Amino acid sequence: MNLLTLENPVFSTYVIAAALMVLKIMGQGWMTVYRMTRCNAGFASPEDLRAGPLNKSPRPDQIGPNDYVDRSRRMHRNDLENIPAFLVAGLLFVTADPSLILAQVLMYGFVIARIFHFIAYATQRSHETRATFYTIGSVVVIIMALYALGAALI
Repeated sequence: MNLLTLENPVFSTYVIAAALMVLKIMGQGWMTVYRMTRCNAGFASPEDLRAGPLNKSPRPDQIGPNDYVDRSRRMHRNDLENIPAFLVAGLLFVTADPSLILAQVLMYGFVIARIFHFIAYATQRSHETRATFYTIGSVVVIIMALYALGAALI
């Protein structure tokens, strides 16, 4: 069986988890845009203060730290630091032909950990809470990478 087809349930699991994570990354960017427009602040670059259709009356205070916007940027940066490793490790993992149940536990476990990490960050939970969900996701990625490496070395 070709491992990288939707006929392979492990690959289908990967496709579902990966698509959800891609949507999470892209959605977080849109959340940042929404927050910037909602509070008309938190702009990142000096050229953002040029008058335009969406910012008819720019103000110097629109640039600079704004926790409401910056929190979303931090969540986005965290996604960009973690989800690409999952996308790569997950694909390598599929090529190692793991059992379906192992793939589902690990891949859907990563997705769930990232969702809970998002909720913890968005609702300003403690660092320990966020770190717990980060750790779960990180361990999943490491397990998948080691599994793929082990399969390649055997």
